[in-house]
Amino acid sequence: MTASAGTDDQVVVGVDYGTLSGRALVVRVRDGVELGTAVHPYRHGVMDSELAADGQPLPADWALQDPDDYRDVLRHAVPAALAASGVTPQQVIGIGIDFTACTVLPTLADGTPLCELPDLRTRPHAYVKLWKHHAAQPQADRINALAHQRGEPWIGRYGGKISAEWQYAKALQLLEEDPEIYARAERWIEAADWIVWQLCGAETRNVCTAGYKGIHQDGRYPSRDYLAALNPGFAGFVQKIDGPLAALGARAGALTGQAAAWTGLPEGIAVAVGNVDAHVTAAAAQAIEPGRLVAIMGTSTCHVVNGTELAEVAGMCGVVDGGISAGLWGYEAGQSGVGDIFGWYVEHAAPDGFASHELLTEQAAAQPVGAHGLVALDWWNGNRSLLVNHDLSGVIVGLTLATRPADIYRALLESTAYGTRMIIEAFADARVPVKELIVAGGLTGNPLLMQIYADVTNRPLGIIGSAQGPALGSAIHAAVAAGAYPDVSAASAAMGRVERNAYLPDPGRARAYDALYAEYRRLHDHFGRGAEDMLLRLRAIRNAARSAANHARADEVALPLEVMA
Repeated sequence: MTASAGTDDQVVVGVDYGTLSGRALVVRVRDGVELGTAVHPYRHGVMDSELAADGQPLPADWALQDPDDYRDVLRHAVPAALAASGVTPQQVIGIGIDFTACTVLPTLADGTPLCELPDLRTRPHAYVKLWKHHAAQPQADRINALAHQRGEPWIGRYGGKISAEWQYAKALQLLEEDPEIYARAERWIEAADWIVWQLCGAETRNVCTAGYKGIHQDGRYPSRDYLAALNPGFAGFVQKIDGPLAALGARAGALTGQAAAWTGLPEGIAVAVGNVDAHVTAAAAQAIEPGRLVAIMGTSTCHVVNGTELAEVAGMCGVVDGGISAGLWGYEAGQSGVGDIFGWYVEHAAPDGFASHELLTEQAAAQPVGAHGLVALDWWNGNRSLLVNHDLSGVIVGLTLATRPADIYRALLESTAYGTRMIIEAFADARVPVKELIVAGGLTGNPLLMQIYADVTNRPLGIIGSAQGPALGSAIHAAVAAGAYPDVSAASAAMGRVERNAYLPDPGRARAYDALYAEYRRLHDHFGRGAEDMLLRLRAIRNAARSAANHARADEVALPLEVMA
């Protein structure tokens, strides 16, 4: 900043990388006032059916991205947010980013993504594997089975199961399906750390993703012997992810000249260590205190809460020392599909005349609890917690000829609330207290959904006081990295905000939901805990059929080239 600018003039930038776009937010340091924001959509979006480079079909359950789309957010969203804020670049003292966790990519030792090498542009495994890339479930199953067989001490820290979304399962899939790409990958890195690398020119690894997604516990990664038992070629995998770990809120480095040119920010300002979109939101919602669970609701939902004691919670995504904030045990759980489920119904299943969230919400809100006679499982994108199985799929029970679109829509809303209640009860069973529920994310604007969550969980709901929770959280961490506050807790108190008790449970509706939730639990355990494997068999049949169709399509694409040759 310039010598003429006072402390009250200081601002920071938070950048939130989501599934389909990135958002930049300019925030005043002294009080967290949001001054300007801008969004930039990813040009390639999510590649889940074909590779953009050549149109080749992708197998079932794949989800790839192009990392240059992430740089484009720096090139476009950051300058636009700064222009909208009315402040000068010289007032900016730091930048922080958050990212969807389990979004990982292979790179060279200097950070060059393998997909940007000319000879690898058409190799799908060279690209970013997005969090919702679920094709590594077979590898995850083997990781879990071997860990239990050997009694690996870290498996309990993750509720007994490693997810197919995480670093190890995706890397093992890479090794076994494209060993050449695996061998050329000198680094295997979360996108949160990679984009910080792009900003400051130095590789850093944050304790959050290392702990939750990289199986780093008690100062160690899984042993070489364990990894070799999975696959001899996997023995040295830790070398691709190992490196000094930095605490959340720490300074990763200084903004490089190249990144300054992209963003329009001053060279040399502080770059905060990377973070996860959900975990960084706790600071924005003033939810650092133990017992305040934050549910970040968007396309999926992530649940994070701090605790003072270490406990192993069945089906959780993990518990990590300092994973949310320093000095506390951070717990994470999640649901793989929430807003995506509602969007699927409106875009692909609702009949003509009903394909509107607003209309369906209005009609669903007029119903008394239980009037539709339905119960649904919220597994349209698999189950993250408590079952940690992404081969599971959605179920709706109770359909009749009298069922109408709003009935199904409300049942889907309710199903996600039931899934959150399962998570809260699992925490309670493990003696991790949840005293308060705070909701953040894009779905907070739906009053019906928020009231359903209050009634189903029978808890008062607080609502974060910002529509840009992750970006605000990243800005808070940037302020700490720049030295404006001594720690994240102090910055959160000054810059974060929340509306407490925004929705209160209705006792009558809560009792009615108790009965429906009991049916949800029966359905959940029947299809999810081994009583009936029908959903897994159906997924296998679907994948086999799609694989055969993709091979046929690939042959058709290649045929003209063969004829020309």
